[in-house]
Formats: sequence, C-alpha cells, structure tokens
Amino acid sequence: MPAARRFAIRLTAAVAVSFASAGIAAVTAPQAHAASNVRFGLHDDAWLVNGPGTLEERLTKLDELGVQLVRFNLRWDAIARERPAEATSPADPAYDWTDDDAVLNGLRAHGIAVVLGLLGTPTWANGGRPSNYAPTSAQSFGAFTTAAAQRYSWVKKWLVWNEPNQQRWLRPTQPAIYVTRLLNPAYAALHATIHGVQVGGGVTAPRGATAGVSPVAWIRGMHAVGAHLDAYAHNPYPLSPKSESPRSGGCAHCATITMATIGKLVTEVSRNFGSARIWLTEYGYQTNPPDRLLGVSQLQQARYIGDAALVAYRTPRVDMLIQFLYRDEPNVDRFQSGLVRLDGAEKLAYTAFELPLTELSRAGTRTSLWGQLRAPAAGRSYRIQKLVGGTWTDVTMQLQASPAGYFRYTGTLPPGTQVRVVAGSITSPPLLVT
Repeated sequence: MPAARRFAIRLTAAVAVSFASAGIAAVTAPQAHAASNVRFGLHDDAWLVNGPGTLEERLTKLDELGVQLVRFNLRWDAIARERPAEATSPADPAYDWTDDDAVLNGLRAHGIAVVLGLLGTPTWANGGRPSNYAPTSAQSFGAFTTAAAQRYSWVKKWLVWNEPNQQRWLRPTQPAIYVTRLLNPAYAALHATIHGVQVGGGVTAPRGATAGVSPVAWIRGMHAVGAHLDAYAHNPYPLSPKSESPRSGGCAHCATITMATIGKLVTEVSRNFGSARIWLTEYGYQTNPPDRLLGVSQLQQARYIGDAALVAYRTPRVDMLIQFLYRDEPNVDRFQSGLVRLDGAEKLAYTAFELPLTELSRAGTRTSLWGQLRAPAAGRSYRIQKLVGGTWTDVTMQLQASPAGYFRYTGTLPPGTQVRVVAGSITSPPLLVT
C-alpha cells in the first residue's frame, strides 16, 4: 500500500514517563517549537528508468521508504531528437515520451508527488552544439514546455534546468541567458497551461566551480534581469564533505551556499525574490568505500541524513529536501551517495531515511533528540533505547509521534551515550550523543 502523505506537523502534547523503579530519570517528549510542511524526497532518474527489477518493484520500494516526492527530469534533447512541426503539441510525432510516461504515470498511480525538471537542449535548437548549450531562441524552449505541461498537467511543481551556474550544465554560463532563454519562457508557458502550478528557478550548485558563477552572484544576477519564479531551488551539497556537516563547518563569508550556511540562501532569496519558497532539490553525502577521496563512513552518512532533515525542518520557507541518490552510480568517479550500494546492499543510510534521528541540543547531561517516523512500517509510536554494557535498554515506553511522524524527546543522556529509536519494525542506526 502506498505510504500515507501526511504534511501537518502539530505535535502531540508533552508526555512524561517515570522509570524510577528502574533507576532511570523522568523524561519528556515536548511539543516542537517549529511548524514545517517540508517534504522529503528522492532523485535518481537512472535507477527509476533502468534499475534492477520491474518499475513497479522500484515504485513499491519508494513507498516502503516513505518517499513523499520524487524529482524527475524531462530531457528535452532525448524527447525531441528531431524538430517538431507543432512544437506546442505533445502529440507531435517528433516527441517520444515513452520512458517518461512510464515513470511519471507510475508515480502518480502510487500517490507520490513529483517535482518535474526540464533539462537539455537538442542540437537542432542550439546550432548543433552539446545539450548544455542554451537554445538560440526562447520560443523553442517555451514551446516544448507548453507541450510537456499539457502532457503532465497534473504535476504542480516544476524545475527549470539544473545547476545553470556551472559550465558543465549551461553555456553561456550567465544569469541573463538562463532567465531570458529558459526560466522566463518556461514560467510563462507553465502558468498559462497548469492551474496552481509552482515553478522553481535557479536550481543552483553550491559553488560556481571553474568558470562558473557563485550561487549568491547568480541569485542577484537573476533578479537584475527580471527572473520570474515561485520558488528558488538550490542543491546545498557540502564543499568539504569530510569536515563539513549539514549543521557546521561551512564558509559563512563566502559566496557559496551549502546546507551548513543555508541562512545565506534565505537572506538572498528574501532580498531578491521576496516571499518565494525555497526548494532543496539535491543533497547527499558519498560513502567510503567506495569513494576514498570524498566519502564519509556509513555511520556519518546516516547521521547526516537526520541532521539535514532537521535543518530543512527548521529553515523558514523550505518546502522540500531531496536525497540524491537511491543507488550508487557504477563509475566510482561519479556519485556514491546512494542509500544502497551498486549491488543493492542497503547502507545504514537506508534505514536513516526511513527513520531519521539527530541530536537537537544538549545541556550538561540533558539531551534533546529529534526525528521522524517516515516509513509506513515505522508506525506512529516509538521507543528510545540506549546502549548499556553492550545491551540496548529501553529509556522510554511507547511514545506518540505527531500526525506527520515527527517527534522530540528530552531526557538524561550524557555525552558519549549511544542511542537509537525503535518504531514498528524499524530500528534506526545508532547515534552518539556529542
């Protein structure tokens, strides 16, 4: 059965539990202080289209994980290899929607929301150049967007391009080119076709890289040329994965924007685009093995899933955080940030996605934990356990999470204590109180 999509976050009233007879201090599970509608999703086009097993099996796996939305890209260059005669019509014979129809209709049948990206220029639209070159006219991209919007009119959230502030994704790498030839034509076409649509612009990388543009400069440049958007999308990857966590280690004074410096994104979007929403459309940590250069341990990757979820939950106007990937990529030089290895073996991050857990705060021996019962198998009640003399021991009886699965627990847990959450048939990876 598809996972229930619950987005309200009102937490249950505080619960006090006494374990005096067992020598354990009283604990509380108080109400959360934030109200967030953030949804947690996944992005892995290659696995969805060509992964092992059947598409139905892969979609069922998303249900079991508790994936609330999926980011998926429509490749203009793959769908329209030849120039269509009636470019605004999805029925034009030049268009091939076969793979996209299968995935998107499957996601819809499973009740999984979609954020749909538009990406890649056909050679006929950019003078015979590679797909990362912008089209020579805004009209061609606008027409394709109209056709896509008609075919998938039930999709309410759309993205325009991916990381256009880096040369590998867009040339010329200029905010004006992106806005005038891609974003604004797509925005107009989508709003003219789909009632209630939201269009995410930017979709920036955390840094400009070689010959690129920093996300701070990109946001300001988009504003200067009159960008139209409903949400600003950003991929807040860490720049130094082995020393930067989702909550610490970022460069506060740089023009880069990572999860650790997400406040800069809120500030820049507010200044340049007013009340636009914020979408975090790609995020993940690679593991070692197999990536010995940039990878972190499986335990760190699992912890960072909980840390990142908390950051997204607490950051104003954030609507989504999307994990990249489901499965490691075959080439070790590519991304190894999957929840499972290339052979399908689950990493600790798999369970961390189902049941994220992080340390909210600590004062002396008094520690607050935060998490979410995300997967259906976790149910809506949980127990906190700690490791004592090599044995996992209950710290609480069953406590209730919020309707959206969020929980916050406070109790006596000194630094160095290993804790975990047991919910339904799922047990979270261990978390070390720091």
